[in-house]
Amino acid sequence: MTNLNTDYFSRCIAALEQAYDGLNQQPADSLLYDIYRAACVKEFEIILEQTGKLLKKCLKPYFASNKQVDQLVFKEIFRHAAKHGLISLEEAERWLAYRDNRNDTAHDYGASFADETLVLLPQFIIDARRLNEVIDNQP
Repeated sequence: MTNLNTDYFSRCIAALEQAYDGLNQQPADSLLYDIYRAACVKEFEIILEQTGKLLKKCLKPYFASNKQVDQLVFKEIFRHAAKHGLISLEEAERWLAYRDNRNDTAHDYGASFADETLVLLPQFIIDARRLNEVIDNQP
C-alpha cells in the first residue's frame, strides 16, 4: 500500500480550525459570526465524509478483498479501525457520535444544527488531527 495523500483532509482541518477561531472572535449577532458558523458546519461535514473514505483505504490490508472493504458502512469502518488498532475504541465511539449528531439533525440545517455541531468542534478538531497522523503513518 502506498501512502495516502491527505493534503485535502489536512486543508479541511486547517480551514475548520481557522473558521472556529474566527467564530469565537465575533459577537453572536454579527454577520461574520454567521459566515464563520456556516464554514464550520461545512468543514465538519466534509471531514466526516473524508474520514470514512480514508479509513476504508487504510483497512484494505486487513480484508481478503477490496470489495469487502468497499461494502463497509460508516459504523463498520470505525469499528474495524478500532479492532485493528488504527484508532482507540473511545475515538471510534466519538466518531460515531459525530456522525449520529449529523444524522439526527441533518434535516435541519438551521441554527440549531449549527449550534449543536459547534459544541462538538473542540474535540472533533483534536480527533481529526489525530486521525490525520494515523493515516499519514500507514505503510
